[in-house]
Amino acid sequence: MDSRMERIAEKVRRGERVTREEGIYLFSSPDIHAIGEIASRVCERKNGDRAYFIINRHINPTNICVNRCKFCAFSKDRGDALAYEMTMEEILERTEEAKRQGATEVHIVGGLHPDWPFEWYLQMLKEIKRVAPEIHIQAFTAVEIDYFSRISGLSLEEVFEKLLDAGLGSLPGGGAEIFSPSVRNRICPEKISGERWLQVMRVAHRMGIRSNATMLYGHLESVEDRVDHLLALRDLQDETGGFQAFIPLAFHPKNTEIERGYTSGLDDLRTLAVSRIILDNFDHIKAFWIMVGEKIAQLSLLYGVDDIDGTVVEEKITHAAGALTGEEMSVDEIVTLIKQVGKVPVQRDTLYNVVRVWN
Repeated sequence: MDSRMERIAEKVRRGERVTREEGIYLFSSPDIHAIGEIASRVCERKNGDRAYFIINRHINPTNICVNRCKFCAFSKDRGDALAYEMTMEEILERTEEAKRQGATEVHIVGGLHPDWPFEWYLQMLKEIKRVAPEIHIQAFTAVEIDYFSRISGLSLEEVFEKLLDAGLGSLPGGGAEIFSPSVRNRICPEKISGERWLQVMRVAHRMGIRSNATMLYGHLESVEDRVDHLLALRDLQDETGGFQAFIPLAFHPKNTEIERGYTSGLDDLRTLAVSRIILDNFDHIKAFWIMVGEKIAQLSLLYGVDDIDGTVVEEKITHAAGALTGEEMSVDEIVTLIKQVGKVPVQRDTLYNVVRVWN
């Protein structure tokens, strides 16, 4: 390590926080192995040699959306040849399939449908809990929650109360993208602001609802934008303690309005590792294998990551933008992937309760 990297490593060893300037340096340094070593120490201090995964099922009820984010290849207008909207029966079929596969979670996000009322979403949750009461429902990004508030005329607190009564378990972390107002105005001008995203999560956490957090990287943002995004999450976690995991999401350019290439494996590893170092108050850093690929997800377990998500089964959003991965991994494949890097596979539920450990 060079002297500056060694000073950062020593700070982290003492449990001290890295500054904004040090975070920018970590994103700029060519010494990816030193960064990985520091991140790995943080991860081991928090989680030992465990690497988590979940048996889950993704359900994306519709891609019809009132917004047109420039980075998104998923959203469509009603009447578009590729537009779709699932019926309640189709959603319940997928839920039943998840139940048969031993899933402990269904993960539900989708477009902001112009015609579905808030009551439709409440009914969906109730129906899912009716056919699979034991399955945890992680559903609706902060963007969707804000949309529910607007179309129903209810406050965020009232929206969450109704969702909880209907069966909501926790929130995913999507919709955060990048908090920088200038970049956000270029890539998703119709979407809620970064401040509003943080406020939705603040209210959720205060009501006892746990959530994840994300950052979309590899598009038009700068290194400084990434660090500022992470620091804003760190600040809110200091305030509420409601975040469970942080998930950096690699931008996929195909079929979007942003002409960029795919992120490199080096950038993926660096972003995961630096996130682990900066977010000292997050228990878990997740590499979403759908986005970074199975091999980078595996390697990231040596760069500060302790979670590689789950079985997934069906994923539409990233694949609409050209994801090169499959849409499903079996438990045996995940366990083997984890064991090959010397980690202990741990099947978890949504709230990180241990279901099974492979010693």
